[in-house]
Amino acid sequence: MRRRPVTSEVRSTSEVKRALEAKGLDPSALTRIGVRPELTEYIRQLWDRRFFIWYDARHRASTQHSRMRLGNVWLLLRPLVDASVYFVIFGLILQAGRGIENFPAFLVIGILLYRSTATSISSGATLLHANRSMIKAFTFPRASIPIAAVVQSTMTAVFTLAMMCLVIIVLPPHAPPQFTWPLLVPIFMIQTVLNLGIMLFTARIGFHIPDMANLLGLVSRFLMYGSGVMFPITRFVDDSTAVAILELNPLYQIIDMMRSVLLDGQVPDLRSWTIAISWAVGTVVFGFLFFWRAEESYGRELA
Repeated sequence: MRRRPVTSEVRSTSEVKRALEAKGLDPSALTRIGVRPELTEYIRQLWDRRFFIWYDARHRASTQHSRMRLGNVWLLLRPLVDASVYFVIFGLILQAGRGIENFPAFLVIGILLYRSTATSISSGATLLHANRSMIKAFTFPRASIPIAAVVQSTMTAVFTLAMMCLVIIVLPPHAPPQFTWPLLVPIFMIQTVLNLGIMLFTARIGFHIPDMANLLGLVSRFLMYGSGVMFPITRFVDDSTAVAILELNPLYQIIDMMRSVLLDGQVPDLRSWTIAISWAVGTVVFGFLFFWRAEESYGRELA
């Protein structure tokens, strides 16, 4: 006579445990699958998988352009091509750089830093769907995916930052290294934390509402024009209240701080550090909690 599956005989966790104990098995190590763990347990699980996150990010960073003839050379070429296009439009045609002593370097810094955050916005919206095979196949904290994606982008951004520094040194009218240049490291880390918070937020939004990918593209475009990426905001905005509001934009502060450090040889003031750090910490905390709250739904909706 065929035995009925255990799942048809038991209706609760306690019944499962009693059935296992009756067979001489220890049920104490059993854990429920597909449910959201407590926050502290979730963080512990992420920490236990730190090596997986690191190796996954490193592998993706080394192979993301493997099918192209120039390979990872595009990590350096792509931002330079973007900066060149914007220089032709805003520097030569629109003359947006009038009054700026080193507009090429001004533009290169703005474009490269903006692209880093814009990538977190756009790629985060499709991140979980792009990794649906892994989500369906394995049980792991899903926040590992956006964290690995940010680690990957950080690895590639290191080469981009090095190229950025080299370009502003070589490109006339030249920006020689100054004693403030080491400050680019903490500014870069602040942006990395901000990008992680953004990606955690957009990953959940994009997973549940795929159409948001199109709207987030508009947000990214607005962020570009509202962050002084290609021109000084004060040149086109005269109202002091509007300027004060725009200056609360964390990306504006990060770009402005980087320009102060690399071009002006000045240490950013306390207000700039406070705004940037507050946004970065607040965004990553909110983004992490927002993502964690929907943890149990990611695998279920893909099943």
